[in-house]
Amino acid sequence: MCISLQTRCMVFRFSPSDFLNGRKAAVGVESPHPIFRALGLDRGGVITDVAVFKPTAPQTPLATPWGAPLVWGDTQKSAGRRAKFERQGIRTGLLALVVGTYAKFVHRFLSSAETHFLPGHMVTYYILTDNPRTLDPPIELGPERELKVVPISELPGWERLTRRRMALLADAIRNPIGSEVEYIFCADIDQEFVAPVGEEILGDLVATLHPQLYGMPRKAFPYEVEEVSSACVEEDEGDYYYTSELYGGLVSEMFRLARACSLLILQDQANGVMARGLEESYLNRYLVNNRPTCVLSPEYSWWNSALAPDVHVQRLVSLGRTCEARDEQKQNPCKVSGSAEM
Repeated sequence: MCISLQTRCMVFRFSPSDFLNGRKAAVGVESPHPIFRALGLDRGGVITDVAVFKPTAPQTPLATPWGAPLVWGDTQKSAGRRAKFERQGIRTGLLALVVGTYAKFVHRFLSSAETHFLPGHMVTYYILTDNPRTLDPPIELGPERELKVVPISELPGWERLTRRRMALLADAIRNPIGSEVEYIFCADIDQEFVAPVGEEILGDLVATLHPQLYGMPRKAFPYEVEEVSSACVEEDEGDYYYTSELYGGLVSEMFRLARACSLLILQDQANGVMARGLEESYLNRYLVNNRPTCVLSPEYSWWNSALAPDVHVQRLVSLGRTCEARDEQKQNPCKVSGSAEM
């Protein structure tokens, strides 16, 4: 749930084709959620066996087809990645947007991050908010932990927020984040860290697998398909579908990502278009052309859904998407077999 900063991001002198090889993309559609459209549940379809859609996530493979690590936190490879980074004195930023009613999540998010996010490391929390009072009373931070508030103008309305998220991220990275930390991770504020998230997540460009689509066939991925949108992904493209709940990397890589996505959104906005998955569609379009150097398993983005796999360890749980999944379940009743949990 990040958004974009002031339209001064328009001063960047390049075109989206610099990043996407001139490819064009898709149009916005309203509810139901794209995942349910992809599975045919928007047409009254019925899931007859949840076991087909909710497998237990295997801790393999440990690498992507292009050789990037696919991270499961308790593997020997992850232990090696932690050892590689733990003594380097790296400072990492964790950024979240807090506007409107999302203020109710901020203390839970920060308190859980204090316990589980890169314990023992220097971490700066960047809270982008239109109301700094949402942080009152301030939470007590541990040693080498810092909280910085980045004021943004009021942006009422969810659709307006989603159109601005990437530009806000790009602007914040340019000043002040870029000169203060080496890595920056963007996370939705309506989440809670429930198990350790350590140095294994660090990489040049890091994306997280969407838990409801892990193990699904390519045809189920809710990529944007309308050619009028800059987010369009063609049938022969795409390896995974990534969530916008958590992504990050080196500040230089994240600036490049946010800048490119914000320009694609502005381009579509000028044409009266918005991709159906909102900024998540533009994120996935970018990652098709710029494959992540590190991919996080659904342990790092999980919510209670009939479509999410049963992972061995849940590390970051979305509270907001759990509620969405329940709402979608009510709109698209599923006949559940066995004791699968909804």
